[in-house]
Formats: sequence, C-alpha cells, structure tokens
Amino acid sequence: MRKLTGLMFTTCMASILAGPVQAAEGDSLDLSKYKITFDEPFDSLSVSPWGPGTRWISHIPWNGAFGDAKFVDPRPDFPFTVKDGILRIEMRKGSGTKWLSGLLASVDAKGHGFSQQYGYFEMRAKLPGGPGVWPGFWLIGLDRSTHTSEIDVMEHYGAMPDKYTASVHVWDRKNPKQSVSDHQRVPVPADSLYQDFHTYGVSVDETTIRFYFDRKEVWEKPTPPEFRQPFYMLVDLSCGAGWPTAGMADPSMMYVDYVKAYALK
Repeated sequence: MRKLTGLMFTTCMASILAGPVQAAEGDSLDLSKYKITFDEPFDSLSVSPWGPGTRWISHIPWNGAFGDAKFVDPRPDFPFTVKDGILRIEMRKGSGTKWLSGLLASVDAKGHGFSQQYGYFEMRAKLPGGPGVWPGFWLIGLDRSTHTSEIDVMEHYGAMPDKYTASVHVWDRKNPKQSVSDHQRVPVPADSLYQDFHTYGVSVDETTIRFYFDRKEVWEKPTPPEFRQPFYMLVDLSCGAGWPTAGMADPSMMYVDYVKAYALK
C-alpha cells in the first residue's frame, strides 16, 4: 500500500510480475448471514483533513505517504465531488511536477471513526485507465505497535488493464526484512474495470481471508495472527508505484458508488 524501496519493493514487484495466476471462479457471496455496520452511499460526503467529527479524513491516519501523488485537503470541487450518489475522486497535475489527488480514511489519527474486527468489506467502483494510475481499496489494522497488518482488497495498475491485484501484507516495523507479502493477480477482460462499475470485497474471520470480485470468490488465504484486530478502510486514487506516469491522463477520475461493511449476525 505504501511506496516501497529496496528489498521490499523488489520482492513485491517480482511477485506481481511473476505471471498471471488464473483464479477459478468460486462460490457466490451469501450476505444473508450478515448485518450491515457501515453504509456510505455517497449521497453527501462528510470529510475533513484530520477530523474529528467527520466520517472520513483525507489523509493517511499515521501521516504517511505512498505513490507519486500528494493527497490534499478537500476544497470545493477537488479532489472530491458527489453527484447522484456517486463519489468522484480526481487526480490532476499541480503547479509543479507533483500530481494531486484524494484519499479517504475511515478513522482519524487517534483511531476514532469506523473500524471492525472480522466481517465483510466492499467497495463498488469504476476505475480510471491508462499507464501510471493506481487506485486502491485497503484495510489497515489499528494496532501498528510492532507490525502493520494490511489487506489490499483491490489495487489496480493501469499498465495492466486485464487484471487487478489483491494482497495480504504483514509489515514488520522493527525488522523490515521480516515483512511478508502475498499477492494474487485477478484476471478480468481487458479494459472492463474502466467501462463499468464492479464490486471488490473481502471477508475476514479468525481462520480465513476470502477475496471477492462481483461477489464471486477469487482467492483465499489463512488469516495471519497479526490480523486478529479491528481494521479500518482506505479508498484512494494514486499513481506511480514504480510505474511511469508519463502520458497519464490529466485529469484522471475514479468513481465510487458505495463503501460498505458487514458483520455476522
């Protein structure tokens, strides 16, 4: 989820570039056993730079950074606009060479806001295309004392228009070389993520993490012990991540219909 350097960047990129893994279409998600706990339909947008008192903040809660775009404070009509129940996140070139864009986090720097241990988390979105774009939907563990636990429900590299990447990371904050990452490239029809809205979801319980695309299971992993904690949500549009941004559309737009979370009844 962050901009990587050195061994961690090499390891992650080698896994991503190792060749597609054809994901068998699995079972459909059954939401009848869940109750909704977080519902953001984007009829309006409650956001501030750092809170408190808003549903979202527009920065990474630990004041970090990743990618080649700067996440900016919200102002009228940029980087967020809401119309007809759809959130638009806009990324555009600033006055210099830096790209400017938007991020939403469901907790503030003190951990206040929405987080949840276990359940199902989902975003419905239409992604931007073109080399260099890097939209994402992530879950981050609240406890970062020794590790950062991260689930990349969806991250899409515009250089690969026929797939997106789901990932599980355990970042070791004391010994980065002990960090562990695992990735699954989910194949899709070329350019289909740009032409229509799709759902990207993940269910997490004590034993298993299951990833869903349009509510069909595409990958599962055992739940690491570091993941037995509440997670909060990030939605963002960034760029780069090791990929060239030259020729990227200015502006680039990501459209989000909703973000939801569910817990077992």
